[in-house]
Amino acid sequence: MDAATWGLIASTFVACFVEMVEATTIVMAMGYTRSWRSTLTGVAAALAVLALVTAFAGYALGRWFPEAALQLVIGGLLLSFGLQWLRKAILRSSGRKAIHDEDAIYREEVETAKAAGRGSGRLDMFSFMVSFKGVFLEGMEVVFIVITFGMNADNVPGACAGALAAVVVVLGIAFAVRRPLSMINENLLKYGVGLLLAAFGTYWAVEGAGIFRPGRQSLEWPGSDFAILALLGLWFLLSRVFVRALRVPAETPAIAGLGEEKVA
Repeated sequence: MDAATWGLIASTFVACFVEMVEATTIVMAMGYTRSWRSTLTGVAAALAVLALVTAFAGYALGRWFPEAALQLVIGGLLLSFGLQWLRKAILRSSGRKAIHDEDAIYREEVETAKAAGRGSGRLDMFSFMVSFKGVFLEGMEVVFIVITFGMNADNVPGACAGALAAVVVVLGIAFAVRRPLSMINENLLKYGVGLLLAAFGTYWAVEGAGIFRPGRQSLEWPGSDFAILALLGLWFLLSRVFVRALRVPAETPAIAGLGEEKVA
């Protein structure tokens, strides 16, 4: 495999790894607290729905959009996702948002599971629905990352390989330690993924802007794919500027949340 393929696999691996850690925390909380059978049934149902969504989205994007329009749409979506992740990373790094804590999330999920009532049927609907929702929501981001990275690199199998490797590694670690994966610096990973999404999103959105020119052909970046490295550096420097500007003084307690969602 060439360097481009390895770069694609590495990018999708890191991005999907973060989502899998969060989904695994929810699944473990439901399984250990209530019912593994119902929890795994919810996981299987979510994976089935995700497979249908992936097949439809991949077909629709590949068939209905010309190349430049596809780059513009996917680039814009990636940039939007990337900026959201970077925003949260900047707030955490500056002390204005609580650091993501898988142990705390696990304890909260366990308490919620214990407090919920149990039905009379063989299927525990609470653990089924919670695990289904957790895997589906986190999985949608995985599907989005795989489709966008894979289609723009014209190598969907490579993107799928990176995502599958992330699934195997996270599940292997979770099975080995049998507790939330809090030893993984998820906040740093999210910062890196935010930079990746913002850089690739900018790159593809600018290329796709050629749809508005005569001929409707994609624009070319100076230096071709090496421009992505420059964009990574630019987004990193810009994010550090915001971190410094927003940093909370050491004597001031970090502002946890600032109205953000509980789990991000």
